[in-house]
Amino acid sequence: MKKTVTLEVVHKSGNRSTEWKAPVYHTIHHILTNPVYGGAYAFGRRTASVKIENGRKRIYRNARRNCKEWDVLIKGHHEGYISWEEFERNQRLIADNANRRSNVGRGSIRWGEALLAGLLRCARCGRKLKVSYSAKGGPAQRYVCGGFSDSTNSRCALFGGMRVDRAVAQEVLDRLQPLGIEAAVAAMNDHTHGQLEKRTQLENALEQARFEAARAHRQYDKIDPDNRLVAGELERRWNERLVNVRALEQQLAQCNTEPIIVVAPEDRERLLELGRDLPSAWDSIGASAETRKKILRLLIEEIVVDVVADKIELVIHWQGGDHTHLSVKKNKTGQNRWATDADVVELVQFLARQMPDDLIAAILNRSGKSTGRGNSWTRARVCTLRQHQKILPYREGERAERGEVTLNEAAARLSVSPSTILRMLRDGTLPAQQLCKGAPWIIRAQDLERENVRRETEARRSRRPSSRHLSQKAFDF
Repeated sequence: MKKTVTLEVVHKSGNRSTEWKAPVYHTIHHILTNPVYGGAYAFGRRTASVKIENGRKRIYRNARRNCKEWDVLIKGHHEGYISWEEFERNQRLIADNANRRSNVGRGSIRWGEALLAGLLRCARCGRKLKVSYSAKGGPAQRYVCGGFSDSTNSRCALFGGMRVDRAVAQEVLDRLQPLGIEAAVAAMNDHTHGQLEKRTQLENALEQARFEAARAHRQYDKIDPDNRLVAGELERRWNERLVNVRALEQQLAQCNTEPIIVVAPEDRERLLELGRDLPSAWDSIGASAETRKKILRLLIEEIVVDVVADKIELVIHWQGGDHTHLSVKKNKTGQNRWATDADVVELVQFLARQMPDDLIAAILNRSGKSTGRGNSWTRARVCTLRQHQKILPYREGERAERGEVTLNEAAARLSVSPSTILRMLRDGTLPAQQLCKGAPWIIRAQDLERENVRRETEARRSRRPSSRHLSQKAFDF
């Protein structure tokens, strides 16, 4: 898009003078959307209605009409600033970048990690899907449709975005893999031509600075010499413009003397390596989310999405007109990258029937278990996990009601040491259960009455050395 400035014709005492001003959004938008800018004459770009109010005619102009509905359109009517093809391309680009009209265009690239923002369209209601980021826990995104299903009275489409983003990105990389070397060569060419573009920018800036300096000179010449205050101010402005011209001339001269930088052999090999392995380039730290979105929009026109049972059905409409069907498994409720591992949940379910939350947290930490976010366990975190998984808390005395005893309680009932009970557990004499290392042994009270357990405990008691002192205790080897 070419540089645009605006001017305002000011009438002062019958004289016409031109005052140049910096462009603003409304002026730029008016120029870019006016057919005169593209060398055409148009009439009837807006609908109009006439009403009589208080005996006077009033004309109400409504919204803009499509160019196919204009009353008059004469292309090539005069010499335009740009060609009509470029004018139409600008109209498509403006319509595609309009974020407020999300159901019509894709919208401009927005902030956030969601790669498919503006590309997804609901297969049920035809609306564009919006992105919803979680308020806590980082940039976890979800794609949400604004419509409701008639059958379930719920959102047409609502699903997590990370798995879908990865699937579509992988599909794009598979399509780009044969073109990876060409992209690497193009990157090297862009690097080579970087200085030429910089030189062109400096030349344009110098031309603009000389124009401003000449205008300041003309303003200085027109002033009455007797008006010293105004003359002094205009001279100061002229000097500032001349200083700016001199600085740009020095920069341009320095740029012309600098040699063109050629890509080093090691950098060239690195670019070719990335071209052969596009996933590494895609996942590199230097590739931002904005860069990935631009690549996706260059290749994908739109994606029609529908949620069917536990799968997300995608139809990718490529820019060339091809279509690709893609099926992605949907996350179940509560399953995401921060979810606690299933084995930890099963362990908490077992331990919650044996001990309170603070002891459960200690056992999980000793076992090397962590939360879904990689943190250590505390009483509060164990309590939160129980509430989410609907696990009842430990109630004092429930083990006795089930007929279960711990290792120390079994040793007290059989009048032996805990180490003796532990040896009996290891050699299989006394059956018990331990879910993980560090968890308590669960022994059924009725197993303590077994005949082989009784004989074993009696035999171990008989091997104790006799003591002359009643308070002396024996070691159990």
